[in-house]
Amino acid sequence: MSEQEMRLTMADGVTLAAHLYLPDGSDPAPCLLEALPYRKDDLTSSYAEDYLRLRDDFGFAVCRLDLRGTGSSAGDALDEYAAAEQRDLHEVIAWLADQDWCNGRVGMFGTSYSGFNSLQMACERPAALGAICAIYATDDRFTDDVHWRGGALRLVDLIDYCHYMTPMNLLPPVPAVWGEGWRAEWLRRCEAAEPWLLTWLDQSQDGGYWRHGSVRTAVGEGYDRIACPTMIVAGWADGYRNASLRTVQALARAGVPHRLLAGPWAHADPATAMPGPRLDLTREMAGFFDTWLRGDGTPSRPPVEIFVRTSTRPDPALEDHEGFWIADSWPSPHSSTEVRRLGARGDLVVEPDVGVAAWIDCAGHLPWGQSDDQRLDDARSLTWEWPGDDRVLLGYPQARLRLSSSAPDALVSLKLCDVFPDGTSALIARGTLDLAFARDGVHAPPVAVPVGQELDVLVDLDACAYRLDPGHTLRLSLAGADWPNVASPPAPLTLTVLGGTLELPRWDGDAAQPDFLAGAEHSGEDPDGLVWETTHDVLRRRTTCRVDHGSTYDVPHGGSATEHYAGTVSVDRRTFAQVAEAEATFDLSWPGVRARATATLRVEVTAQGYEVAVDTRCEDDGEVVHARTWRRRLPRHPGP
Repeated sequence: MSEQEMRLTMADGVTLAAHLYLPDGSDPAPCLLEALPYRKDDLTSSYAEDYLRLRDDFGFAVCRLDLRGTGSSAGDALDEYAAAEQRDLHEVIAWLADQDWCNGRVGMFGTSYSGFNSLQMACERPAALGAICAIYATDDRFTDDVHWRGGALRLVDLIDYCHYMTPMNLLPPVPAVWGEGWRAEWLRRCEAAEPWLLTWLDQSQDGGYWRHGSVRTAVGEGYDRIACPTMIVAGWADGYRNASLRTVQALARAGVPHRLLAGPWAHADPATAMPGPRLDLTREMAGFFDTWLRGDGTPSRPPVEIFVRTSTRPDPALEDHEGFWIADSWPSPHSSTEVRRLGARGDLVVEPDVGVAAWIDCAGHLPWGQSDDQRLDDARSLTWEWPGDDRVLLGYPQARLRLSSSAPDALVSLKLCDVFPDGTSALIARGTLDLAFARDGVHAPPVAVPVGQELDVLVDLDACAYRLDPGHTLRLSLAGADWPNVASPPAPLTLTVLGGTLELPRWDGDAAQPDFLAGAEHSGEDPDGLVWETTHDVLRRRTTCRVDHGSTYDVPHGGSATEHYAGTVSVDRRTFAQVAEAEATFDLSWPGVRARATATLRVEVTAQGYEVAVDTRCEDDGEVVHARTWRRRLPRHPGP
């Protein structure tokens, strides 16, 4: 067994930092590549445990790559999934396949960002790319990522990933990896950096920007670009669940080998995630790559294995979800659609802070926890109810509504809930649509909402796999806000709901008992020292959600790292004025070196758009070596 630090030179002369984990033995092995902007040698150095296991237990070579302009790689990180990144990955894959220790077959894998670029490279079809495993990744960057949802701004995500990438991109290369001149490279990097968030807020409607890097080039199209075997891992508490069923359905129709593994998990390793049951994903992934990179291509697992959740009392830090596994193909011969009528419900005076109990669409590590009891939000919504039954919901619920709005800026939020006999309401699936996109859908340009005119609206709810317990009630609730998950409309309004239909995806089959290797008995989450709170200022009519969290840990080359994140989102319940504020700081220390990068963010949501302020500061051993300020006014719905 060996490890090597490498610098790979791209065609334009930029060098990328890579770390190789090579197995013993004279026979060449397949190589698995993970390419990330999250700094392999410090902030995500703990990932090395999985690379070592893939090498030592399963015999794969593994390459971990710092993407261009991040970590100890040269160049500039100008945006996520830039075209230069795909060109680099083409060259890296070809280089890996050409090494004596590689059998010429390369696989890509990873969670979130590296799941995204695995799908992107599958569309690019490098000759040596033999299979991919995309964990918690999307096929549609516009409406199923952390930026926009149904055309509405994902508000609370502004104070997490969307902001902390700004200071992370301002950190220096690792001195022990870069060598002489690392400080000069750090200052050069600081001068070149721009907050990615400014681009994401500016691109408030779909188009070429979002289609780049999306498998889905249009509704139902684009998937035929993927030819290599593809494994998708999804979690029902994760924000990227929607890519799961529609992606494998398209791959099945194109005859592309595939596997879907969908469990109850949040945006974290299924071996340690909340909620369980937890399983050993590394083993499952290794088996998939073994089949396609050095085996005979005979799958050892069913193409689709899904955990069906059953009635479980909601908890923001839920350890385990009740349920059972099923094995099938998709589309499934066991599927059908059931239509429920939605009677007229009249006027709903919109309250801008409805949604707090559902918190965030993409649960992950605490404080980004799971949904709580929905009953208080349901009470401030219009609702429809039906007796529950023992049939499984599996797929994408859809609602067709006829409604009108008293204001030109409006959205509709739907939540499908499991109501217990005592009134407890557990979220099953949700859907959001900015009514500016009601006419032609979120992939078309927005159109001003005609005040007082009746609209026919189609709202897609998230993919789900769920079965209600006997005696429970199925509830659909409709509100004009899903805050702070998305920004509420910028001014008071009333929705009038005239009726519609709800289409429920049904599945009738048998449970399965897959032989997964169990993960950890308990999750890896620890709430100690974390802040996640909601406050209501009664006199000022303001609702605020606040988080504060961080950690300190050792990193390679004798160093340590400290991360700290703090953020608030607030809304005035009278005027609907909304503000998101955040600060993120990274401290990295090695012998004789201490580097710090800090960024603050303020976004005001107005009727015209978004008032954005970003301030950054970099310190070298306590001395400020770079500081910069950005101020932008970005329109809410710019013209085409």
